[in-house]
Amino acid sequence: MDAPRTLDAAALRGWPLPALDDTADKEARGRLLVVAGSREIPGAAVLAATAALRVGAGKLAIATAESVAASMAFAMPEARVIPLPETPAGGLRAEAVDRLARSLEGARALLVGPGLMDRAATCALVAALLPLARGKAVVLDALAMDAAVHLGRFDEPVLLTPHAGEMAHLTGLDKDAVQRDPQAAAAQAACRWNAVVAAKGPATLIAAPDGGLWRHVGGNAGLATSGSGDTLAGAIAGLAARGAPLAQACAWGVALHARAGEQLAQRVAPVGYLAREIADAMAGVLRDLQA
Repeated sequence: MDAPRTLDAAALRGWPLPALDDTADKEARGRLLVVAGSREIPGAAVLAATAALRVGAGKLAIATAESVAASMAFAMPEARVIPLPETPAGGLRAEAVDRLARSLEGARALLVGPGLMDRAATCALVAALLPLARGKAVVLDALAMDAAVHLGRFDEPVLLTPHAGEMAHLTGLDKDAVQRDPQAAAAQAACRWNAVVAAKGPATLIAAPDGGLWRHVGGNAGLATSGSGDTLAGAIAGLAARGAPLAQACAWGVALHARAGEQLAQRVAPVGYLAREIADAMAGVLRDLQA
């Protein structure tokens, strides 16, 4: 296995995101559909959607549980909000995906997972959405990643963002084994599932199904906070909506997330800053990396 490429500032600047000039409208910056949030965890959708807009996505729609859709519309006035019927366990009913067909037609990227409940319902939802999302950039996070177990190899590459515990659950490996060699775990999973896999940790390993490998070291203990993963997933999806290929969107998203945490540790405290602040800090980090 080849050594992974290091994702430092020089590497990112040498791998620039798709350019946007001052005349680019919101359509040029890409549409994103976020399927996220539940009656118990509505804020996850807000965090992911905010991060997507902070990194430059142009148009945003959020599909969420009908019990929280009205409040979601007030929390995210920038987004169209689509209410979906719920299962008794708080998941989203897969049979309602026809409500999302029009939003998916014009979307460049799809994010599924932050804050969703009901594992079985979420896997069924992903299975119903994937045929409608052919040719789109698809990011699966949280419970939506279980589709890798239930569906097996994806027909088209998707992106998965597991931490060590989630990777152990998805692959059947021991968590300690994943932590000892995250590169091997990510590379094997990428090949097995036909997915870009970001094995998150103090050193995050990103593996692509074509054999590409990248390693990012950065961040701090403050990033291990509630909602932090939602902001990362949203940032990756937002960059994909702008037109970045999945591996590039993941690489930049991981770096922005870590550097935002580093800035907040200096400005606020090493721990105690909030996930919503991570999303807000990403815009300035992105500006500086693109300078």
